[in-house]
Amino acid sequence: MEFRPCIDIHNGKVKQIVGSSLADEGDRAVENFVAGADAAYYAHLYKEAGLRGGHIILLNSRDSAYYEATKAQAMQALAEYPGGLQIGGGIDAANAKQFLDAGASHVIVTSYVFRDGKIDYERLATLRKNVGKEHLVLDLSCAKRADGYYIVTDRWQKDTRERVTTELLERLGSECDEFLVHAVDVEGKANGIERELASLLGSWGRIPVTYAGGVRDFDDLALLRELGCDRLNVTIGSALDLFGGTMPFEKVTEYCRQQEKNRDSEKRSRQ
Repeated sequence: MEFRPCIDIHNGKVKQIVGSSLADEGDRAVENFVAGADAAYYAHLYKEAGLRGGHIILLNSRDSAYYEATKAQAMQALAEYPGGLQIGGGIDAANAKQFLDAGASHVIVTSYVFRDGKIDYERLATLRKNVGKEHLVLDLSCAKRADGYYIVTDRWQKDTRERVTTELLERLGSECDEFLVHAVDVEGKANGIERELASLLGSWGRIPVTYAGGVRDFDDLALLRELGCDRLNVTIGSALDLFGGTMPFEKVTEYCRQQEKNRDSEKRSRQ
């Protein structure tokens, strides 16, 4: 279990929000925390801690009056930690390379690929050709519906017809380097993880998968490790002390590193 830290940027500021509250109209969101520090500060912190694979998410649409301020913050973070962070939010085949050139290790994509309620394989092929599979993360952020978890797009505001299943993971896993999955119903609430989703993601395990949403304490981390069959990486936002929560950043980092050591030790003992 790797700890994958986050830098969420909304209206030009680093924030933690309730994911399901995000609305493009009026650039509104329920805020849990608004940072006094800028995005570069957090990038530097993660670099000093030796944490790689964290993600920057631009939470404003590209036609928002705040988009350029949000993007500027993101670019400063990439410059501070080149090669150490992924970036998502409004990424498409046309602009992806500029973020990679600015220092992103990967681009994270949802809405460009999931169009009109379904996967657009032509767009996916174009994106993969432009940036390379090794630089592509597909964001399968999803919300619970009556018969399962369905991918949502456009900053979690639009439903698709694509249900998260092992078959879908298998189909898309050959097209990208990693998956990022926000459990949208619990994102930013710090009231517990989506257990069923964690189990589903952990049952697959072909490529790296980062789970985000609802983590509130170290018991949740242990539960995520168990349900995810020790295959999932984790993002923690609102529960982290960096963003006003109670889980100490240093202890989370050490906890996850210890889990990685334990896993490696168990693998060696089985060989």
